[in-house]
Amino acid sequence: MHHLEGYTFIVTEKPDAANRIAIALDIDGKPKRKLENGVPYYEAIRGGKLVIVPALGHLYTVSAAVRGKYPVFDYEWVPRYKAERKASRIRVWLQTIAKLAEKADAFIDACDYDIEGSIIGYCILKYTCSGKEKEAKRMKYSTLTEEELQKSFASPLPHLDFGLIEAGLARHEVDWLYGINLSRALTSAAKNYSNQYATLSTGRVQGPTLKFLALREKRIASFVPQPYWTIKAKVKVGNAVLEAFHEKSAFTVKQEAEAVVERCRRNTGVVEAVEKTRLQQSPPCPFDLGSLQSEAYRIFGYTPIRTSGAAQKLYLDALISYPRTSSQKLPQSIGYERILKNLAKNRAYTTLAGELLAKPELKPVEGKKTDSAHPAIFPTGKLPQKSLVGAEKNVYDLVVRRFMAAFGEPALRETVTATLTIEGEGFLLNGKKTLREGWLCVYAPFIRLQDTSLPEMTPGEPVQVKKLIMEDKVTKPPARYNPRSLLRKMEQGNIGTKATRAGIIQTLCDRKYIHEKPMAVTDLGFEVTDVLRKYCPSVVSVDFTRQLEEKMTQVKQGQKTKAEIISDAIEILKPVTVSLKENEKAVGEQLSRAVSKAKLEERVIGKCPTCQSGSLIVQYSKKTGKRFVGCTNYFNGTCKTAFPLPQRGYVKPSGKPCRSCGWFTVKVWLKGKRSWNLCFNPECSAKKSAGRKK
Repeated sequence: MHHLEGYTFIVTEKPDAANRIAIALDIDGKPKRKLENGVPYYEAIRGGKLVIVPALGHLYTVSAAVRGKYPVFDYEWVPRYKAERKASRIRVWLQTIAKLAEKADAFIDACDYDIEGSIIGYCILKYTCSGKEKEAKRMKYSTLTEEELQKSFASPLPHLDFGLIEAGLARHEVDWLYGINLSRALTSAAKNYSNQYATLSTGRVQGPTLKFLALREKRIASFVPQPYWTIKAKVKVGNAVLEAFHEKSAFTVKQEAEAVVERCRRNTGVVEAVEKTRLQQSPPCPFDLGSLQSEAYRIFGYTPIRTSGAAQKLYLDALISYPRTSSQKLPQSIGYERILKNLAKNRAYTTLAGELLAKPELKPVEGKKTDSAHPAIFPTGKLPQKSLVGAEKNVYDLVVRRFMAAFGEPALRETVTATLTIEGEGFLLNGKKTLREGWLCVYAPFIRLQDTSLPEMTPGEPVQVKKLIMEDKVTKPPARYNPRSLLRKMEQGNIGTKATRAGIIQTLCDRKYIHEKPMAVTDLGFEVTDVLRKYCPSVVSVDFTRQLEEKMTQVKQGQKTKAEIISDAIEILKPVTVSLKENEKAVGEQLSRAVSKAKLEERVIGKCPTCQSGSLIVQYSKKTGKRFVGCTNYFNGTCKTAFPLPQRGYVKPSGKPCRSCGWFTVKVWLKGKRSWNLCFNPECSAKKSAGRKK
């Protein structure tokens, strides 16, 4: 490395990005890959020497200025290895970056153009490269295609995106202050009360999100079902037998419904009116990250974090544009025609892309949302170099079809509503059909529109009643949130950002505050929400979190300073930490009970088949230390049911019954191997047949 004098130092966010940028920028497309202390970097030539060095995501983080103190309001940005036990590799990485930057005479930040990328590049240039953040230029790109990277390098922004950096630093610091103080308060209260450690966390965004879920759960629990009745009639119109519904969608008095059925049974009716309406269905707008995560959950059942992970890989492979965007706009500058021509080379899209290219003008439908940094998510047109599989294949297909659908013609649907009169009672027949497919043929795999045709009818035509059906129903409680509806709720409430929402939902699952499927709040989740509501209501206030988000935007636009935001945050936090400290014993007792219960629930396999009153749980023998399945009534001497378990690997309740005997099973897995469900019923027929085969 030392033979290089006077070169341009380019910092990127990850090794994959460094590789792509190096190939795109090297004049021959063949940069030299080098290793220094296990850190990969690249040397390229383009109008001079370039050294392209990757970070590993965030190399710096916020940390307490004084260790072990609580509450903590003094902090500093430090290399991650100083704050995290598992980050020792970062030390060598930073030393190597510093060495590689020593003799550079120009600096370029080529990290992703968003809040996180901006902070990563800024910290490296400031702390590792000895204050080069003020003189560095900024590459801004939305795809990792060669053309865009070369263009971005040729005309970089003259300086770093300081507004974005300032807002990002403010967000990290505020979130750290809330997270560390509140999480330490909860964890230490529980530990001081029970003398047992359990990781309890909350934060500026976690608190309100959990509150959404808890409020919905309470509404479900307090819901009182109300009975109602519906009436439908099987009628014959011409030669067709059809199902008509009473115009009153619900009867709340049973006798009233019964009287209608009695009056209309075995009678003839008449077609009163036939109304046809034609409706144009516009194509959907292009994806921003939230709508992509939402649609991938609806179609494939992917969690938001799985979708963003797949999208990030596709971006790093230069197959789609930058996914962490909140834009629903597709500027002309991305090159609609070029992208469609390239997509046409993929056999799956040849016909569809060809039809769009034949149009006199390519004009996409766009949504309202914008993002100053990036356009909506779109395919680059680059063909995958290897066959895509799993989530990446599905997410790629979804992005491509949504992009093409945006250029499609509106679909034309016809709705037919026939009103029938039977003994003075109104019944409705509904039919729908697609007259022109338009964009639907592009998006067909992901949208189901049912056509129900009605025969031609004319007013005055007689109708024969074949059968009347009255159905008993009860009102249903509000639905639980799923990842899709929760993301939407967070977005509407301006809680979190496009880049952090998926991670917040995942953290709530990891902390055992909510179950993943269905998304129900656990007892521990309720207790944490209750503690926060009692002792620091501002923390779970949606308005408070929304106001903070608005202030962050003002920092980005230069209307507020980071110092003002931090000062406001500390002023709000101080009384909160005092309140938690004063009530530490009550908080500790409430949380300790919930943690113990949660730990027990994690071990519960199901009801004891012998005594029916106890629960089977995974237990450990005091004498031998061996684990086994035993009844909870074993401890009070009323039930001695016990079954052996494998002693190697991990064991946890699977929640699934055995297919052969219906007993509950446990999930067993060895490190690095696939898990399996084990039935511990000694009389299980599957075990016996397996024994006979031997």
